[in-house]
Amino acid sequence: LGIKANTPRMLAVRGVETHVLPATATLDDVLATGARGLFFSNGPGDPAATTGQVDLLREALERGIPYFGICFGNQLFGRALGFDTYKLTYGHRGINQPVLDRTTGKVEVTAHNHGFAVDAPIDAPASTDFGTVEVSHVCLNDDVVEGLIARDTRAFSVQYHPEAAAGPHDAAYLFDRFAELLEGRG
Repeated sequence: LGIKANTPRMLAVRGVETHVLPATATLDDVLATGARGLFFSNGPGDPAATTGQVDLLREALERGIPYFGICFGNQLFGRALGFDTYKLTYGHRGINQPVLDRTTGKVEVTAHNHGFAVDAPIDAPASTDFGTVEVSHVCLNDDVVEGLIARDTRAFSVQYHPEAAAGPHDAAYLFDRFAELLEGRG
């Protein structure tokens, strides 16, 4: 729905055809493109004030459509799963922010530009309308949720910017993960 110029390139390198749709798009609009997956990019916006995209995302998840979200897309994913979001006292800005990928145990150097975060439990998996969800990434500076993965659906998200052209590229593998979901391998 809103999308940075570098994101389509990151997806195209992996053989993923990208259609950019307006924020007012419905699931029918998305499906009319022949889409086999859904991607939400960065904002801006207050995730608590955004309902249309959350509803669209819930419909997509109910249908089992693979999902990948970045930044605002992570916040909307959190809300679609039933978590709250909150405004950070001090937003996360800049490059070289350490994030732990809890699925691999690796620390990634990441680029951040966000003022909101998802309020999901970091100590244990959570039960949602879409099955078990876990916090997949955590900011090592302040334990803010930096990623979510739905274990029972093909959906995940990160709060930071793996598409950042000028910043670190430690997290470019996330586009590979989404391509694998689209191919039915994830």
